[in-house]
Amino acid sequence: MRLRSIEPSSRLRRGEVKRLAKLLALSYLRMVKLPDPARVFKMYPFELSGGMRQRAIIAMALARRPKLLLADEITTALDVTVQAQILRLLKELKEQIDASVILITHDLAVVAELCDRAAVMYAGNIVEVAEVTEL
Repeated sequence: MRLRSIEPSSRLRRGEVKRLAKLLALSYLRMVKLPDPARVFKMYPFELSGGMRQRAIIAMALARRPKLLLADEITTALDVTVQAQILRLLKELKEQIDASVILITHDLAVVAELCDRAAVMYAGNIVEVAEVTEL
């Protein structure tokens, strides 16, 4: 008996792969604290609020298991309450997934809330890098 003959029994069938992928997607939607992940999973982006869309995009990024998460203007166009929720979520996730976050923003209050270090840019160049407490 060749080892290769075991291979078909150890492979997942297409339906099983889809089911496992859906379970994984739902777990990421739960991780970003989206209410009723099963319902959200079936929705189109235009059916989601701005905050829900941001959370869904964060879940999509997390599915890749990144060591570095790039958040470009993540709180733009969100109201203050939702901004605070997204920032709190990002802070929690940073610890949970053991990843670094590069946050790109014009909002210095966001930088003060979330960042340890900051780089200040002017005309496309980094002009200063320091601990947030020093800025």
